Parts: sequence; structure tokens; C-alpha cells
Amino acid sequence: MMTAANPPIRIATRGSALALAQAHMVMARCQAAFPALEFQLKVIKTTGDKLQTAALAHEGRNLPKGLFTKELEVALLNHEADLAVHSLKDLPTELPTGLRLGAVTERADVRDVLLYRDAQAAGAEGRGGGFRAPVRIKDLPAGTVVATSSTRRKAQLLAINPGLKTPDIRGNVLTRMQKLASQRSLDATILAFAGMSRLRYAVSPAGAIEGQDVPAGLRATILELDEMLPCVGQGAIGLEIRDNDEPLAAICQQLNHEPTAQCVTAERAFLAAMGGGCQSPVAAYAWVAGETLEISAVSFAAQPVRRARASRPRNQAVELGQWVAAQLKK
Repeated sequence: MMTAANPPIRIATRGSALALAQAHMVMARCQAAFPALEFQLKVIKTTGDKLQTAALAHEGRNLPKGLFTKELEVALLNHEADLAVHSLKDLPTELPTGLRLGAVTERADVRDVLLYRDAQAAGAEGRGGGFRAPVRIKDLPAGTVVATSSTRRKAQLLAINPGLKTPDIRGNVLTRMQKLASQRSLDATILAFAGMSRLRYAVSPAGAIEGQDVPAGLRATILELDEMLPCVGQGAIGLEIRDNDEPLAAICQQLNHEPTAQCVTAERAFLAAMGGGCQSPVAAYAWVAGETLEISAVSFAAQPVRRARASRPRNQAVELGQWVAAQLKK
């Protein structure tokens, strides 16, 4: 049993603004659930952070899966950290030997957000000058540049509007907003609503983006799921621990949100069965409906585009994800 006499429990996290916001949220929940214990953050720079910084000058370079989690996992295995906090969408479905997913927090809004320049603020409408709110993907004129480094988002954008251009863009949430505001070669970009919310950005009913340091003249449209299915695990935070670490398992048990865990288990089983990672051109979203677990998925890995939707009892999350993947691979 852990007591206050034990060493502090070290929570490993990346150093980005979003990662720190998520880690502080997890640490606050840990402290609330276990007030007698001491928790501290351990910030670790990952290979993905370093490569992403380098890739900012070379848009179009894909980052291999696991590069935003590897160093945190090494710290766990070397007993230099006790718990690692990840955006679950970044965590590969196959974890290193000796580690496991200890808990998943309650999921935030899974939708994506389309950000663009406001035509009224820009003084003109169209290429480089912005658009009048509200903006829908299908209504954007041919040649509109919607920057995103996600193959999932690119595929869904082009399925809705084949005339769009979708170059890569990198950087954190604020960096991407600043690029959109300052670079007239960009017309729009897409961000995860959950990440924006955790950084205290909000989208008003009129499309205004509210929050600290938001560049002037930007507007946003929240994309519904029939337009843009999310990445597997989007909106959820995963807590990774060592196998057989019972004290940490007990802590994770208090933080785990079972409905979210069931949903992301189905999604991750789907992704694993598809043989892909976070850069695969697939998307899936599972949700709880009473005693049933339902999932909607799409794959752009081959033509024609394949879509599927299915449901099973909540205790068959893995089987559900695997079955849907099998349908899309036929």
C-alpha cells in the first residue's frame, strides 16, 4: 500500500502546451483521489518533438508512429517514471513488452474544427482573402488550400470536395492558427476540438474563436461526424504503466472511465486489425448506447472507399472492432 512516506509518483509527459495541460489535469485528479500521496511531473522531450520541429521547415515529411511516446515508455521501463500521460490517438495499438494501458480518462468532444480567415475581417472573399461564415467543406471553391498533415483528414476532405488542395502543416495549436492568419497561401486548417478545449479555446455559435493570443480575423466551424470521422482514440487521454505494478494499477482504476475505455478498446482493435497507425487513412468512432457498443468506421486505404457500422454488447469491444475491420478489408 502506498503512503505519504513513499517517494513521489512521477508522471511522465511531453513538454508541449497541450501535453502539459493534459498532464496537469491527470495529476490534479490523482491528487484529489489520493490526497495522502505526492505526485510530480517529469517532462520528457520525445524524438517526435525533435523531428516535428525539424519538419516545420520541410512540410510533407510524415512522422513514424510511436515517436511521440517512445521516450516516455523508455522512462517507464527504466523506472525513471511511474505513469505516462498520452493523447490516446498518439499511442500505438501494440505496446512494448512490460507496459500496458492502465486507464483512459473520460473522453472530450471527438469532433474536428475547420479554421479559416473571416472575409469581413480580411476585406475580401475567396483565395487568400477569407470566407463568410458559416463555412462548409462542400461549399469551398476549387483550389481552396486546407492545410493538414493527417492522411485521415486529407482523405475525408477530398471525398467531400475533390477540388481542395491539402498540403501538410505542422506545429502546435497556436502555431497553426498563427500560420493560417499570416500565410496567404493557406486558406484553412483543421484541429481537434478536444485539444483546443483543453487549451481553453472555445468556438462561439457565430464561429468566433475565443481564447488567449488567438490571431485576429479567424473563424471556425465545428465539423459534424457525418462530415469528418475522428482519429481512433481522439479526445481521450491514456495512462500507461508497467505490467504488474499493482500500486499504480490501483491509482489508474480510480481514474479510468469505463464507457470511454470500452469505446477506445473497440477503436484500437479496429486499427490494429487494419494494420495501421495514427497516419493510416482510416477513421473510427465508437459510442455507448445503453448496453450496446456501436462503431462507425471508414477506410480510404483502397478504392472504392469502404464504410461500415456495427454494434455488439459492451463486453465485446475487441470483437466489434475486429469484425468491422474485416468488413472494410473484404
